[in-house]
Amino acid sequence: MTVANKASQDFRDKLAGNNIAEALQMALSEAIELKIVTWVSDSDVPNSQSTIEDAAPSSIMRTRINIVDGDIETEIGSKFLSDGPYAELKDFHMQQVGEGRTIIRQNLESLKDLFGILINVARASQQQKLQGSNQPHSLPPSS
Repeated sequence: MTVANKASQDFRDKLAGNNIAEALQMALSEAIELKIVTWVSDSDVPNSQSTIEDAAPSSIMRTRINIVDGDIETEIGSKFLSDGPYAELKDFHMQQVGEGRTIIRQNLESLKDLFGILINVARASQQQKLQGSNQPHSLPPSS
């Protein structure tokens, strides 16, 4: 299971367990940063990199978008430059970055809608509690 899938499953588990506050806290902490990585593995070569952690920096393009600070950082390995063997993947990576920005906007709108719903639920719950406390209480009949 990938890290993203585990986080998504943890979020669903918290919602299913009615731990809405914890689910929201998790969603917000995960929503702060988006990382997009494009890399080429030389798996045909014996003893070469097989995971991104083992990859040579020249074979990796990374973009990190921090929505809180508004920072966008892109690291471009030398093999992705115009004269490199992976130059055509640079456009693919930048397309993924564009799609990532769209996903961030959609996720923020969803979080905004979710907060609105939660505020309405909390207000309704508070009103029910207040109305319940204003009801006259009758004493049990004496015997």
